[in-house]
Amino acid sequence: MPWFIKTETFTPDTVALPLEQRRPYLEAHRNWVDQQVQNGRRIRSGFLVDEQRRPGGGGLLIFEAESYSEALAWVQNDPMIRAGLVRWQLQEWIPVSGDGWP
Repeated sequence: MPWFIKTETFTPDTVALPLEQRRPYLEAHRNWVDQQVQNGRRIRSGFLVDEQRRPGGGGLLIFEAESYSEALAWVQNDPMIRAGLVRWQLQEWIPVSGDGWP
């Protein structure tokens, strides 16, 4: 099954929100990912940090899907996307070398 990568960054409006206003959306996103894992989807999810380990560089979601169209339809249910809080991009990933993961 193909692997896909969704990259995202907060919109400028989202960056301007206090963390307390962003937190419910971040929690909804984590809960959504956890639910997808429980439903059997293979996922790796995380956020990006700078050299001092400060967040704000965006997020990365690597997951399996049957096709690009299925991946697109699925990822559009991400609460962060549905709320319009992130700019995002979806690409299929074709691994060619490494230690066997995924």
